[in-house]
Amino acid sequence: MKDIAQKTGLGLATISSYFNGGNVREKNRLAIEQAIEELHFEVNEVARGLKTKRTKTIGIIIPELSNIFCTAIITVIEDVLRCHGYATIVCDCRTNSALESEAVEFLLRKMVDGIINIPVTPDGSHLLPVLKKGKPVVLVDRIINGLECDTVVVDNTNAAKQAVSELIHAGHQNIGMLAGPHEMFTAEERLLGYRLALMENGIIPKEEWIVCGHYTMEGGRQGATALLKQHELTAMFVSNYEMTVGAVIALNQSGKQIPQDISLIGFDNQDFAHAVKPTLTIVTQPTTEIGEQAARLILARLNEADRPFESIRLQTEMMIGQSVKICRQ
Repeated sequence: MKDIAQKTGLGLATISSYFNGGNVREKNRLAIEQAIEELHFEVNEVARGLKTKRTKTIGIIIPELSNIFCTAIITVIEDVLRCHGYATIVCDCRTNSALESEAVEFLLRKMVDGIINIPVTPDGSHLLPVLKKGKPVVLVDRIINGLECDTVVVDNTNAAKQAVSELIHAGHQNIGMLAGPHEMFTAEERLLGYRLALMENGIIPKEEWIVCGHYTMEGGRQGATALLKQHELTAMFVSNYEMTVGAVIALNQSGKQIPQDISLIGFDNQDFAHAVKPTLTIVTQPTTEIGEQAARLILARLNEADRPFESIRLQTEMMIGQSVKICRQ
């Protein structure tokens, strides 16, 4: 750094700010980068980490790397953190609590500065070792009561309520739901939204109209197959993207046509919704904003450890397709 200061005429504070992702004037940035190239300078991240007690690395633990919701968020988080000089280590725990705990232990050994987690373990016990070390945690898509950390979620209850209301306004009364696993935060909130939409419109939800399963394509296929046995149903709300794909597969296998035989509202992935014929009406989550907020919260916590905890709840939107039949009298 002294060599770069001598070559550029800039102060050590400015050069340090550059290397640590701070704000540096454009002309100074260009001068520093030219000096770095001429001097063949490389940052020794290990040495810097030992001195600063920070590795400029954030751990990200997700349930499934194959989940398009997870990968969309990771992409945004990495982009934001990279702009601030941070790298990421991504761990896929295969929706397995034991593997999630192992991922936490691995990341702590790697001395990450903080962890962003879409948790699988309902009580958050796997994150206690992180919090005991004073490292920040940001939860995405889940809220765990009693865990002192920042969170970013969507308004799942309103999202489901809006989707089911769309079906009711189209004239449907007998509406089934493919819900997620019991005790999962998002699944419980979306199921609540489904029940509220029906009851507020004078419809008593029947338990046989609700099928809970894993947030997977197979879970969706099996769940939709079970719902199709309820012959009184005219519509179906599917509360997860992978389950939506599985439900469409089940409908195709059964010979049922959308929306002539059954109306369908799914969740997430606009590309898939457009690829299906007819196009699907879906709930869309603001994945870009979720990722940006998660990255912002972890950076803010690293800069100010004692700041008040934030719980950000974002709104979803409806993308209207052609998968809902109008059956009003």
